[in-house]
Amino acid sequence: MSKKNSDKFKLTTQEKKEILNIINNYEDTRSGCIEALKIVQKNRGWVSKELIVAISNVLKISECDIEEIATFYSQIFRQPVGRNVIKYCDSVVCYVNGCEKIKSALERELKISIGETTQDCKFTLLPICCLGNCDKSPTMMINDNLHSYLTEELVIKLLETYQ
Repeated sequence: MSKKNSDKFKLTTQEKKEILNIINNYEDTRSGCIEALKIVQKNRGWVSKELIVAISNVLKISECDIEEIATFYSQIFRQPVGRNVIKYCDSVVCYVNGCEKIKSALERELKISIGETTQDCKFTLLPICCLGNCDKSPTMMINDNLHSYLTEELVIKLLETYQ
């Protein structure tokens, strides 16, 4: 493995510094684990098994503990995702208000199924059980942007703005 490839499995000096700074806000390092995962994901887009090991070494807690936390939280990505992550809400309220049509429009337009990433790596499509926006359903989030009162036509227009 080349040095460049092995470096992508190590924490950068900046990532280590951020993690050590953030865990000072917690009683123990395990409590700050989710923040450490978020720091790595912010910089890498996702958290690999190798980076779980690296975080474990910095926090001095078991890889298993970090793995449990990383897999519990749906906002921590354990495999590469597209530049734009689409989370469409499939809660009961959104379901009643037509989220199945929204899901179908997304799959048709992106030519992918739930959990997949487009060939050009622009989009990843994920369900989420609730975005807390029930009064404006159906709803979805693209990256950090919440979109409400969705229709199939609006979904297609929104996707064009993220191209």
